[in-house]
Amino acid sequence: MMDWTDRHCRFFLRGFSRNALLYTEMIHANAILRGDRERLLGYHPEEHPLALQLGGSDPAALAAAASIGVDFGYDEINLNCGCPSDKVQQGEFGACLMNEPARVADCVAAMRAAVPVPVTVKMRIGTVDGYAPDRGEAMRRFDETDFGKLRDFIAQLAAAGCEEMIVHARKAVLGRFSPKDNREVPPLRYDIVARVRAEFPALQFVLNGGLRTSEQVMQALTLVDGVMLGREAYHRPALLVELAQEILGEVPRDTGALLERITAYAAAQMANGVRLSAVTRHMLGWFTGEPGSREFRRLLSEGARDPAALADIILQAAAEVQRSA
Repeated sequence: MMDWTDRHCRFFLRGFSRNALLYTEMIHANAILRGDRERLLGYHPEEHPLALQLGGSDPAALAAAASIGVDFGYDEINLNCGCPSDKVQQGEFGACLMNEPARVADCVAAMRAAVPVPVTVKMRIGTVDGYAPDRGEAMRRFDETDFGKLRDFIAQLAAAGCEEMIVHARKAVLGRFSPKDNREVPPLRYDIVARVRAEFPALQFVLNGGLRTSEQVMQALTLVDGVMLGREAYHRPALLVELAQEILGEVPRDTGALLERITAYAAAQMANGVRLSAVTRHMLGWFTGEPGSREFRRLLSEGARDPAALADIILQAAAEVQRSA
């Protein structure tokens, strides 16, 4: 998630599951080729396993960026063909690429030839022209023509060497809709993802979209090979603990150990010139649903903005939750 899953967010979330695969925010291939690579691609070793998500539509640029990502040690390269924002469309990448399967296949083939790690694709189940007069009906409809386009898109990617598809089970409305609308208004169609998985039994399908509870995740895993969580895991990281126990058999760290871990990390980052709030902004959902969680958020968000604040503000805010409990 752009501007969300930066290196500080990923380090924090890693504390809740040792083995879940984490993804970077989407980074355009050209930014990697021309920009500050350490700033864009650097991460803490504890973040592994870790996938680099790329944006772009030029096969050569994506191949070069993927190769640089592997040099940095990333475990997977993911191409984003699911983001529907206007800014992304103007740059000819994201969900609009679902309308150009041959071009995406060329990108995948170039990356597969350049790197030894898996190349995966994040996608939607289809697209809708947001300026079309029938956009509402087209958004809700999923007929055999729609399924044929989705099947053809996946077939071309598979032929290019992609073995795993991460599918947000909604159509993307290109134009007029905000990113928030695109996450919520088009209906979820888990059945479509299950159907396309049956069409391609040799491929792996990961389901994304609308999953908020461990019960929903476990039900989804009867249909597909894996699940991807975004905002729910960000706003309620305790969900990762539940799933890591149930699916991966992990023994969770206790809260005290997690607090010590992230406080030490924040202190180390501050010593390198990072603002405390850059770390703590990702932690506000930690105790969601528990007594004292509101006070935790207030103390942390207000305290971290104080130029004189130390990393210990994290421990002080958590103490409020413990007192309430």
